[in-house]
Amino acid sequence: MNDLANTPASALETDRAPRQRKPDWIRVRAPVSKGYQETRKLMRELNLNTVCEEAACPNIGECWTKKHATVMILGDVCAWACAFCNVKPGMPRAVAPMGPENTAVAAAKMGLEHIVVTSVDRDDLPDGGAGQFVKVIEALRHNTPDTTIEILTPDFRGKMRAAVEAICAAGPDVYNHNLETVPRLYPTIRPGARYYASLRLLEEVKAHNPLIFTKSGIMLGLGEERLEVHQVMDDMRSAEVDFITMGQYLQPTPKHAKVDEFVTPKAFDAYGSIARAKGFLQVASSPLTRSSYHAGDDFAVMRAAREAKLAKERRKQDRLEV
Repeated sequence: MNDLANTPASALETDRAPRQRKPDWIRVRAPVSKGYQETRKLMRELNLNTVCEEAACPNIGECWTKKHATVMILGDVCAWACAFCNVKPGMPRAVAPMGPENTAVAAAKMGLEHIVVTSVDRDDLPDGGAGQFVKVIEALRHNTPDTTIEILTPDFRGKMRAAVEAICAAGPDVYNHNLETVPRLYPTIRPGARYYASLRLLEEVKAHNPLIFTKSGIMLGLGEERLEVHQVMDDMRSAEVDFITMGQYLQPTPKHAKVDEFVTPKAFDAYGSIARAKGFLQVASSPLTRSSYHAGDDFAVMRAAREAKLAKERRKQDRLEV
């Protein structure tokens, strides 16, 4: 388990240090809508955790109003303590046996066409929690067969190959695993993880099933350099990642890593243009972008982009054969 106390002081603010004031483009309204309240009530009735709440996502008001919620399986306590994440660290509790079924019930009641399922890190489990992802996918396929499924997994440290094989066999539509930041910042921002191990996981998904879309994201504003971000894009493309997300890092509490910079919307647009030029099927790049933000709409765009690309390749092949 990682401990924030072991993170270099240069990466953290003290309890007395004030957080930076957010610029206008990053501010959102407090969630107050009827749809938000109904989504919250459903999550509590089904005893489901959501990363929307645990990670203090700024888009929770918008997404929950539309009855979109990202379910977080395997509990609400993470075995890790990353310097950017608001999910509480500690000793995880027993896995809820009804989690998969309740997730499927929630998807049905919310009428979800696309669902995103993520989890905390569970290094304490023999399979890292992969089996629970499989059960959730199976429950969703049984109860809401028309719902497309996106999963966002941890790196399954030491158990990656078997975990990816089991999950890919269950057949999610999208497999997401975030790199989070540039390699240079891993020791302070993501000290328990290894950048190239995460890249290998994404490569492993494609090796098992090339038809599963892969997705990964990074946070900006942690002190990364522009060319480092470009290199991450190249690394993702080398791993055949289909979809990249880029969003502004926001400091959850004074004890977490501080914001080095509020990246402007114009700069996000520029990064997005570069990513599209590098060949990603889909790119989401804006200050408020998060892994599951507008995930259903983005999935539809990504699927259409792949179909158009394949059609173009077929036409080219047909011309060569004439």
